[in-house]
Amino acid sequence: MKIKLLIAVTDIDYAEYLSNILSEKYSNTFEVSVCSSAERLRDLIAINRFDAALLESDFTASVNLSLISLPLILVGESGVVGDNQLKKIRKYQRISSIVGNVLENYAEIDKNTSGFGTNKARIIAVWSPSGGSGKTTVALAYSANKISSGKQLIYLNLENFSSTSAYFQENGKSISKVFEKLETNVHMFLTGISQHDLGSGITYFCGPDNYDDINILTASDIEIIIKACTAEIDELVIDLSNQCDEKVQKVFDLADTVFLVCDSSNTSQVKLKQFINQHNVYGKIKDKIVLVNNKGAKAVDQNLNRIVHLPLVQSFDPVSIFKTLSSGNFDW
Repeated sequence: MKIKLLIAVTDIDYAEYLSNILSEKYSNTFEVSVCSSAERLRDLIAINRFDAALLESDFTASVNLSLISLPLILVGESGVVGDNQLKKIRKYQRISSIVGNVLENYAEIDKNTSGFGTNKARIIAVWSPSGGSGKTTVALAYSANKISSGKQLIYLNLENFSSTSAYFQENGKSISKVFEKLETNVHMFLTGISQHDLGSGITYFCGPDNYDDINILTASDIEIIIKACTAEIDELVIDLSNQCDEKVQKVFDLADTVFLVCDSSNTSQVKLKQFINQHNVYGKIKDKIVLVNNKGAKAVDQNLNRIVHLPLVQSFDPVSIFKTLSSGNFDW
């Protein structure tokens, strides 16, 4: 599904620039039409159904706005458009921000709560029974590795205490915004707030506003979010908390592969053995598991024949560590 978007502004140069960027970078999301006069606007609306429109305020009195599912007013730096009560978007800002605003607003009125497109992504769950094993570093290293080979990938952090800000800038909207909108088109909403790290190419989401935002999610909520993420990408990498609760087990059920991460510390080795030997979940997911020996660890399990070995990287910079590991071998 593409959003049929109409851009109606008198500034032809601006309209062409915006239209060209949307057509080049967001061709899978928008089908764009442009006009610069009230007469042309009336003609377009008479013969086409538009999902959304970016309009200068002068055009709003010229047409029947009820014919547009989501009319949005483009405003200048002052933000003043008289008494118009329609939702507003700043005209001069990053195109990605305009796109995000359109998608967020449209997601709220779209009745397709399952998102759009076909769920095709391979799901990689990254988990460890012990903290400090380098789980997040492994998840991001794998993500960067696959992106460098041409995969379209999203990194989703579902830790109770998110570590996203240690690796990426968090100057966008919190993923908590999505948790409040699970009855809307979640895929579109997630697309609207997603962030892109230029250094690694990883698409990610800013962490939740507070601990409870993740903690109160149910297993069903998690499933909705995951299915919304998997539309139109190749892989979804999910970074999980160290618990093995109902929500984590739901992710295991949905995952194609589970990275079981350990390091060389005694604590990590002991907890890994306990999970393998004593937890009934291990038997259920054994065929999905790839054992990731991180930081030079050499843990083995005779029942597992899929193992990845990652070296110890001497650095205090977490970004440097995952980027170094991303050039490693993730085949198993």
